[in-house]
Amino acid sequence: MYGNTGLTGMGAGIMAYTLTLLHRQTSVEMTGDARFGVRVIRLAATSAVALGLIWGFQFATLHTPALVGISLATGWALMPVLLTASLRWPVARYGLALPSTLVGVGLIAICLTALPTEWGAARVGWLITTAGVLMGGVLGLWFWFRLAPVPPFLDDPFSPGRWTLVALHIVLIVVGLALIGFSLSSRA
Repeated sequence: MYGNTGLTGMGAGIMAYTLTLLHRQTSVEMTGDARFGVRVIRLAATSAVALGLIWGFQFATLHTPALVGISLATGWALMPVLLTASLRWPVARYGLALPSTLVGVGLIAICLTALPTEWGAARVGWLITTAGVLMGGVLGLWFWFRLAPVPPFLDDPFSPGRWTLVALHIVLIVVGLALIGFSLSSRA
C-alpha cells in the first residue's frame, strides 16, 4: 500500500496531510480584507432586518414554547453585533456559528411543532424561510470556515458561482417572509 517504506512511509504521508490541513490558506472571509468589509456591513444590516422579521412573525403568529422565541431573539441580537465587531476583529466571525445555530434551531423547532396545519401561504413561507436560513448557515460553514473543500470556481467571494448561491439563499428567505407577511395581511 505504501511501497517498500512500510509504516515509516505511512507515517510521513499522514504527517504531510496533517501539515497541509494546518497550513491551509485563511479564506478572505476570515480576514480584515477591505473588499470583503462592504459585504460584512451589508450582511449585518440585512440580518438585523430579516432576523427581526422572523422573530416578529413568530411572536405574532405562532404558538411556540418560550425557548423558541428566546433562541430567535438572541440570534437576531447577536448576528449583527458579531458581524459589526468582526470588521475590527475578524476572528469574531467564528462566533457567528452561535447566532446562526440559535436561529436555525428555532426555525427547525417551528417547522416540527408549530407550523399552521393547512398548506397555505404561512406554512409554505415558514418552510421556505427555514430552508433559506439553513442554506445560509451551510454556505457560511463551507465558505467562511472551510469545513469542506471549496472548489476553485467558488473560492473567490465575488465569483458568479458564489453570488448565485448567495442569491438563492436570499431569495428563499425573502419569498418565505413575504408569504408569511401576506398570510398576516390576508387575515386582517
